[in-house]
Amino acid sequence: MRQLALKIDVDTLRGTLEGVPALSALLQAHQVGATFLFSLGPDHTGRAIKRVFRKGFLGKVKRTSVLEHYGLKTLLYGTLLPGPDIGLKAREVMRQVAVAGFETGIHTWDHIAWQDGVARATPQWTRQHLQRAAQRYQAIFGNPARLHGAAGWQMNDSALQYLHTEGFAWCSDCRGTRPFLPVLADGTLGCPQLPTTLPTLDELLGCHGLDERTVASHLLALTREEAPTGHVFTLHAELEGLRLAHVLDELLQGWKAQGYRLQGMAGFGAQLDTLALPHCALRTGTVPGRSGTLMVQGPPQ
Repeated sequence: MRQLALKIDVDTLRGTLEGVPALSALLQAHQVGATFLFSLGPDHTGRAIKRVFRKGFLGKVKRTSVLEHYGLKTLLYGTLLPGPDIGLKAREVMRQVAVAGFETGIHTWDHIAWQDGVARATPQWTRQHLQRAAQRYQAIFGNPARLHGAAGWQMNDSALQYLHTEGFAWCSDCRGTRPFLPVLADGTLGCPQLPTTLPTLDELLGCHGLDERTVASHLLALTREEAPTGHVFTLHAELEGLRLAHVLDELLQGWKAQGYRLQGMAGFGAQLDTLALPHCALRTGTVPGRSGTLMVQGPPQ
């Protein structure tokens, strides 16, 4: 059977409180699995305004109707409004996701701080950020996290080392074409990576004439032909969990019709022969429709 992992990035307090329950209900209605990756510390979404000078950022804001998707209050967190602690205010919503049978894991502690700072961060800053997230996850769910998906697909070698040392089972920290074992700076191998293989909705909307009515059919055309090692699709609680829920509903119907088994990261990874995965380094690259740089899968070594 064809394999497709659904990875849900939860970036904000609103996304957690409103988008996550809506996604849980939709996924349960379709009887499919997914992994929810939570932001566990402060919501500082408003601080993303400093990206205004990044090439392509304003274009993305215009294309994806950021104000409509996130709401004015969220866009002021960390600037004119204090950033609420997501893990404290929304812990019961997070727990209910696990009770419903979905996989859960760590997205980040502070989404904006990680996405904008980890590429140049010191090992100490990196470990502290990850440890805060791990401790909060343990406090909420009562067990250590074993799944990780980096905010904004931003990582550094210290973060990769930490995830490997702490025994994470599967990570999805970059963009790529197939699962692999990351080669770290010292030549050792890190936690198996399940890279996002498909474009996200916010990368597609407004490009090449695609809109909310046509974007699902475009994505379904990309998955019509079977990928030997399956696909990983990243969605966002703030988008597919709210205004774009109808698009996700169309995608789920389409993928099931194409014969895909829709599941979370751990379920997807369990189908793989880890020892046979290629060894690849992570490098900095770009993705069409997304501003700035992120981590991408390098060629096999």
